[in-house]
Amino acid sequence: MKTPVVYLLASALMVACNPRLTAPKLDIPSHYLYQTGGSTDSLKSNNQWWTEFGDTTLNRLITTALASNNDIKTAASKVLAAQQSVALSRSSYLPSFDFGREVGVSGSGSTVTQYYAIEPTVSWEVPLFGSLSATTAKAKAEVEYQQWQYQGVRMAVAAQVATTYYTIKQYQRDLIVARQSAMLRQQTAGLVDSLFARGMATGMHRQQALSLLYTAQSDIPLYERQIRQSIATLATLTGSTVIDTVAYKTLDINALSDSLSIDIPVGVPSDLLYRRSDIAAAYSQLISAAATARLSRIARLPTLSLTAEGGVVTDELKNLLKGKSLSWSALLGFAQPIYRFGALKAAERAAVEQYNQSLFALYQSFIVALTEVESALVDIQTLRVQTERYKALVESNQRIATLSMALYRNGLSSYLDVIDASRTLYESQMQYSNIVANMHIAYIKLYKALGGAV
Repeated sequence: MKTPVVYLLASALMVACNPRLTAPKLDIPSHYLYQTGGSTDSLKSNNQWWTEFGDTTLNRLITTALASNNDIKTAASKVLAAQQSVALSRSSYLPSFDFGREVGVSGSGSTVTQYYAIEPTVSWEVPLFGSLSATTAKAKAEVEYQQWQYQGVRMAVAAQVATTYYTIKQYQRDLIVARQSAMLRQQTAGLVDSLFARGMATGMHRQQALSLLYTAQSDIPLYERQIRQSIATLATLTGSTVIDTVAYKTLDINALSDSLSIDIPVGVPSDLLYRRSDIAAAYSQLISAAATARLSRIARLPTLSLTAEGGVVTDELKNLLKGKSLSWSALLGFAQPIYRFGALKAAERAAVEQYNQSLFALYQSFIVALTEVESALVDIQTLRVQTERYKALVESNQRIATLSMALYRNGLSSYLDVIDASRTLYESQMQYSNIVANMHIAYIKLYKALGGAV
């Protein structure tokens, strides 16, 4: 006749399989929609993408940030902490050894008895139904998650440093344009003022000339402030309270290259699965959620524990180490959850839903990654064309401004034409500076979207 224990074990083995979890299925396109031309090779895993810009100052800033940024250091510390959790999770399923020493008294009526004991204890909850492997898998998934988070922080910091750096270059260019325009408008205002003194210009013309001058002059402190604030941002990113500003004291309008063409090997969309840190981190969370669901199923199954105690118990201290009063005990414990008002089943269902949430998060992270790559590709393609055409526009506006001033001096044109030409030139110069900076930033966005290595 079979014992109840045998029946319980048999029934437990029948339900010991994992909860029904849906395997991830990603709909991956064969190519990028807006990928035209360029290399279809995959971006090299050891590529320090920022070196492609050929700027030694940028290289130095990113190298410093990767070594000193405090967010990166925090992420690295989280990796180390997660690695310790692997050993911690395993230890809960290994035997534990304890050593106890006791001195006590007991009494009954007028009799008082004293006792002394040394009792080592061994206890072990036997890992059944894969509980050890599930717990270890969960801990390892957490380590991988933190490692990918660490890579993501490094990538984000490098991209932010590069973006801030080229934003500073844009502000420097804007500052040069504002100063040059202020100088030219100062000369124009002086000319109009001279003509006004001789009755050859109206008071309206004089005030309009001053208005143009003040507009350019008021922009100078604006860009000076933006440069200094952006430098302070770089100091934060590089983990310093002060950053070397020597590289930003010499202003050069050509410091931001007008013609930037980098052939980035974007590869195919499936490369994002192992290059993007956020996708890999989402997959690690999925593995962790699967292990949690498995543990929730195991919690509904029997547990087996072993406990052994042994030692010396005596009523005289002098006999404690003589081994004359040895005692020992051993206990085999078996427990099977029977009824807990649905708590265990609800916990398993909740764990399965957590897995589903992780699955949806994985899908979403891939969609976001794909969208970011496509967006960056569109930016690069359109900004290249826009840069070329805006450069021609600025040159055309420069000729118009020169001609309108010459015609005005000779009395062949209205001063309104001078005002309109000057304002149009100034606005186009500022917009062109913005477009050139955005072209640099678009390349940074593409490297980041592809998961460029750091």
